[in-house]
Amino acid sequence: MTSRSRAVAGRLLRRAGLRRRRTRATPGDPPAAHLGVPGGPLAEDVFVNPVGEGADPHVVRDGDRYLWCQSEGNVGVAIWVSDRLTSMGRKHVVWWAPTAGPYSREVWAPEIHRFDGRWYIYLAASDGRNRNHLTYVLEAAGDDPLGPYDVRGPLWTGDGTPGAGENRWSIDLTVLEHADRRYAVWSGWPDADHDLQHLYIAEMTSPTELVGPRVLLWRAGTRVWERTQETPQSRGLLEAPQVLARGHRTFVVYSCAASWLPTYKLGMIELTGDDPLDPGAWTGFAEPVFAASKMTYGVGHGSYVRSLDGGQWWHVFHAKRDRDHGWRRALFVQPLAWDDDGAPLFGSPVAAGTPLALPARTPRHQVSTRRVWDLSGDDALAQFDYFGHHQFVAEAPDGVHLGCVPAVPINDYRTGEKLVLRDGHYDDLTLTATFRFVNDARAAGVLFRITGASVGYDAQRGYFAGIALDRRALVVGKTDGRGWTPLAETALDVDVAGWQAIDVRAVGDHIEARTGTARLEVYDQDYPYGSVGLRVVDSHAVFTSLTVTPEHPSPHHDASA
Repeated sequence: MTSRSRAVAGRLLRRAGLRRRRTRATPGDPPAAHLGVPGGPLAEDVFVNPVGEGADPHVVRDGDRYLWCQSEGNVGVAIWVSDRLTSMGRKHVVWWAPTAGPYSREVWAPEIHRFDGRWYIYLAASDGRNRNHLTYVLEAAGDDPLGPYDVRGPLWTGDGTPGAGENRWSIDLTVLEHADRRYAVWSGWPDADHDLQHLYIAEMTSPTELVGPRVLLWRAGTRVWERTQETPQSRGLLEAPQVLARGHRTFVVYSCAASWLPTYKLGMIELTGDDPLDPGAWTGFAEPVFAASKMTYGVGHGSYVRSLDGGQWWHVFHAKRDRDHGWRRALFVQPLAWDDDGAPLFGSPVAAGTPLALPARTPRHQVSTRRVWDLSGDDALAQFDYFGHHQFVAEAPDGVHLGCVPAVPINDYRTGEKLVLRDGHYDDLTLTATFRFVNDARAAGVLFRITGASVGYDAQRGYFAGIALDRRALVVGKTDGRGWTPLAETALDVDVAGWQAIDVRAVGDHIEARTGTARLEVYDQDYPYGSVGLRVVDSHAVFTSLTVTPEHPSPHHDASA
């Protein structure tokens, strides 16, 4: 990217609301930028990252909603449905891998596409050994992205004509549409004995069939920054191709270097000729188009989607949670700009906690009336946004389990898992929740007057009242998006191993919390309004009910009522 392009990108991204400032890291959290003016709620027309946990996000628009396609614990595929880009919405597991067989394990990087009135999900899977990864297709029975789906494949990603010879290792397949034809583009090995990852291409005869032989589209490691260790001696690795087309220009953006290191980044090639199957028709960019910043690193494997009004482009990608080797990642959303010649301008990765202007036409309803949730009922989480590891929340007949760790967690990490009422807006209120601890750990309770929620222990602005099980205490405190400030604490004289009921009343700057005979009273005016929710801190708790009642009827229309 030229200096002029960087300047243009900077101006466009600043208009979109990007602000980057340095701040101290919060223990247990990744570094986060300031959220504006400390000690107050976040403005209603902005959001903060990360919006979710996971990796390899593939997001498409489906009318007035977004579909987030994600691997579910590496043994399934989930479609999260949301009316906005700033939260993932409601999770629906649409397919589980069989318990054994060639595609029973290591389900990676699913992508959802709609062709000819039907939905297809492309995924890589194996029998548990990476060297056996191949590409499969889930084909929907009809025009419902939530399925049901049937498995097709594996697709032929080997040399020669389909079925002749040995199929070759493949992951991260995506689809390029050009001049009324479809092409598959993927990351593959040259043979079974060499794990260099090149980009390959082949024409498609249908959404579930490729025409062989494969063509080597872009060779890995031609530039040092594409290599795993960024040294001439380390192997080349190209993966996660994504098509980015606008106007008369077509690009393929790819991830390179090592996904387990902070140096993961994006490179890009452009179709400058007529035939996508001709490697000479593609021109590469000499430098990375998107790479780590000081605060956000290990960035890659993204997708590109427009705002609901069609006028803005947004880049959805993952970033590492820490600088250690590994795959603990979170999901980010930020604006994508374009230069005057029609090339994409990615800018720099936004820091966690930086306020960004909402995408155009993001729904901004206001839920402010009395609400009662039976969390043991069907679709208990339909009105809530979840922030935490995707395997650490579950709906069950006895309630909603928050902070539950499965038998086989994938790249797991704790974040103070929380559920926040979507579009909640309450000032003076009473709030009641019932729950019990499943394990002997730290804390669980309720959130109130919350804004700016994202993935992270203290990644929200507002108040928390709960039971600190490790200290046998009722606590009230506040978070500012970066850290925790205790306001009051008192010892409990109840059986914390049984069912708990916690009650909160907040009127003006007066906050009162009760559980059993324990009672706390504090005065604080930093957060006068916001949403409500549930939160655990290094704990597994099951919640059965939540009730919120405004102290004064709201004059605002409740669009969800």
